[in-house]
Amino acid sequence: MSKQRKPVPSRSTGAATAPALAALPDFFRNTLLQSGLIFAFSFLLYANTLTHGFVLDDAIVITDNMYTSKGVEGIPGILSKETFFGFFKVEGKETLVSGGRYRPMTLVLFAMVYQVAGASPFIFHLLTILLFAATCVVLYRTLLLLLGPRGGDYAALFSWLAALLFAAHPIHTEVVDNIKGCDEIVTLLGSLATLYFTVKAYDTGKRKWNILAAVIFFLACLSKENAVTFVAVIPLALWVFRSASASAIVKNMTPVFVSFLAFFFIRGAILHWKFGGAPMELMNNPYLKIQGTQWVPFTGAEKLATIFYTLWKYVQLLFVPYSLTHDYYPRVIDIMTFGNAAVLFSVVLYFGMAWYAVSGIAKRDPLRFGILYYLLTLSIVSNFVFPVGTNMGERFAFMPSVGFCMVLASLLYYFRSKMNNLNVLLGVFGVIMLLFSVKTITRNPAWESNEKLFFTDVKVSKNSAKIQNACGGVLFDKASKEKNEVRRNELCNQALSHLNRAIQLYPNYSDAYVSRGGAHYYLKLYDESIADYRRAVELSSSDPRWKTYLALALRDGGRYQGEQRGNIPLAYQYLQESWQFNPKDAETARLIGVSHGMQGDNAGAIEWFTKAVQLAPDVPIYMFDLGQAYSASGDLAKGEQLRQQAIAKDPMLMKDRQRK
Repeated sequence: MSKQRKPVPSRSTGAATAPALAALPDFFRNTLLQSGLIFAFSFLLYANTLTHGFVLDDAIVITDNMYTSKGVEGIPGILSKETFFGFFKVEGKETLVSGGRYRPMTLVLFAMVYQVAGASPFIFHLLTILLFAATCVVLYRTLLLLLGPRGGDYAALFSWLAALLFAAHPIHTEVVDNIKGCDEIVTLLGSLATLYFTVKAYDTGKRKWNILAAVIFFLACLSKENAVTFVAVIPLALWVFRSASASAIVKNMTPVFVSFLAFFFIRGAILHWKFGGAPMELMNNPYLKIQGTQWVPFTGAEKLATIFYTLWKYVQLLFVPYSLTHDYYPRVIDIMTFGNAAVLFSVVLYFGMAWYAVSGIAKRDPLRFGILYYLLTLSIVSNFVFPVGTNMGERFAFMPSVGFCMVLASLLYYFRSKMNNLNVLLGVFGVIMLLFSVKTITRNPAWESNEKLFFTDVKVSKNSAKIQNACGGVLFDKASKEKNEVRRNELCNQALSHLNRAIQLYPNYSDAYVSRGGAHYYLKLYDESIADYRRAVELSSSDPRWKTYLALALRDGGRYQGEQRGNIPLAYQYLQESWQFNPKDAETARLIGVSHGMQGDNAGAIEWFTKAVQLAPDVPIYMFDLGQAYSASGDLAKGEQLRQQAIAKDPMLMKDRQRK
């Protein structure tokens, strides 16, 4: 067993002046008490989500996942397949987004919960909040360990400030309110625990902590790939907070690195080493633009400028988390150039942060470490490394925000050292915490349901094609279930306002065309409905549903043109096209027969009415119309026979036909 390493002398501005400061009250130095209070505070902030339902991607990982919904029986499938397979149920979906997805850890956890509690959103939300609260405590204890050599009071106050800031920050609402966000929580929880036990191994020389760190890190990687950034964070922490030598860092990092390699090879084998490229579909690759009728990638300068603008948005939200939204899909963030002032400011800010942290790294202070931690953990979701499928997401700031909280805690401690007044510091901190906490608690209700979330966030993400389509889809679904025609038409018109905007933002949005086609159909705007469904089929011909919807719109559009407009040629055209898409629909065959009859083609009418009867022999009206066609052709006996057979099945049929 090696000797315990010597403590690192304090080098931070705040720590250097610590001896001149009044001793910290015992309240702050009671680690067990503070751990309990941080856990309780974190839990209470999100307690108002316990009655919420499943939202957004919860369906992908829980309710509509064929493996998770089997409980423990589905665990082998979860471990052996790409993460989306249980939802899509087909191979190849890993190419939807660059890099593929293999994140079985939280799905296994969900399957175990499902085995016990079924599809109970309460239990799943309770699990999510408990995991988040545990993460806040682990952050607190990890910072205490890292900063311990710099002085007990310094470590206690700094860790307390940073952990509470992290717990209260409103940018975390997406992760905690959305059960699917457990992947982010478990990843950070495991990564912080890995850091904790690696430092503990360094301090004590006991290899058991290295082994435990390696096992935990493997599980963190299985939760989400973001954990890989801690392969750089942990060595940096050892160097900054323990002045560890290169050999000591390599020795303590080897088990962790081996753990990562094991994950990497398992992931590659499961995904068949086909991780997908940058897809040419706007909802999975925001760095596309339309030129003429073609979608092409951004220029290098446009992509770089847009990424830097996005990085500035992260800083904005960390300091002022006011306008929160779950949706940053195109074009919430538009195509940017280096002529944009915010882009230039972001470039200066990020290069400035990097220069400040690296140039002064020899000082080994928490402020610079916090900056480097932020940059390292943000890098993998920044779109610099590979496209993540969207411009940005508040969930992507979950892990990097630890660095932000460390920076803010450093600044607050420096403020205390200058003021030499703990009460003033606590007053300033209290104001920040009050603002953060109120925003978090008031943001939570938006996540109660998909409908509430969509119509709350569309006010912020007005230029997102995805959320405009989602709002339109919700309204159309409600319209499809509405019995009152006036109310149904109102809902359809409301849906159209969102769907038109979605298509304006993304002219190739097949899902939006389908919903808009449905709204037009209910409004009896059949020509518009047909045009929408045709466009959807053109954009996504592999989906058989769109052709079915198009066939229905063509059929009823043909009926409308013939009965209401008297446009028999157009009616016939629509009906023939409908038959091509759905040659098993008896009503379409009947209507084609009617069009032949109206044009005096009795033979054609008999042919199509016969098809209708063959397809639906139990529907009397088809047999009645076939009888009428035979009578019109001169075969009165057969015509009367068929009519009587139909009337025998439905005595009201003759009266109904006479009224018509």
